[in-house]
Amino acid sequence: MKVGLKDLRGKQIESLELPTVFNTPYRPEIIKKVYVNVLSSQFQPQGRYPAAGEMVSAESRNTGLGIARIARARGEGFQRAGQAAGVASVRSGRLAHPPVSWKVIHKKINKKEKQLGFCSAIAATSNKDIIEKRGHKVGKISEFPIVVSNDLEKITKTTELRKALISLGLEEDLERSTSIVRVPSGKPRRRGRKRHTALSCLIVTSKGSPISKLKTSLPG
Repeated sequence: MKVGLKDLRGKQIESLELPTVFNTPYRPEIIKKVYVNVLSSQFQPQGRYPAAGEMVSAESRNTGLGIARIARARGEGFQRAGQAAGVASVRSGRLAHPPVSWKVIHKKINKKEKQLGFCSAIAATSNKDIIEKRGHKVGKISEFPIVVSNDLEKITKTTELRKALISLGLEEDLERSTSIVRVPSGKPRRRGRKRHTALSCLIVTSKGSPISKLKTSLPG
């Protein structure tokens, strides 16, 4: 499978043969399985103190008092005295089924299956139908992936990068990532994750290239 090598102006310089990894069939179920495997490796085990909610002296008062027979905190003359305690259905009680630290939360996957998932995901970037199905606006571009000369790695200014991306036909997708901004509510917002911006193009360069410093300059 061949693809054109383009310069920063969007003009084709020559034709290149893509690596054989782009011939891998599209397997979305394996890609999802690999994604879950990679994501679960970041999970942190958590648990609860075994005696949480039970560190109180409580006993039942039995029948004849016109109150429930549930265990109540012993003592008198303080707020906690006489309150129900020691079970999961009361205030300040224990959790019914708390998380345990020994639970296996990492999802395993076979080595060859993981390799196939990565290869299939890379090959999917050359399929225009899959790219458009994700929501990207790439109607002006005819072939994927977009291969650009090494001059792209030497860009150090945001204006130059934006100009190059527009020349490559990514103007509509850049506008899409700028316009789609979602403000979450609840805990994500309180913890600093105030905005979710739509993702645009993925730029793959060599390690330590100057363009890597511009990764947060453009939305998406």
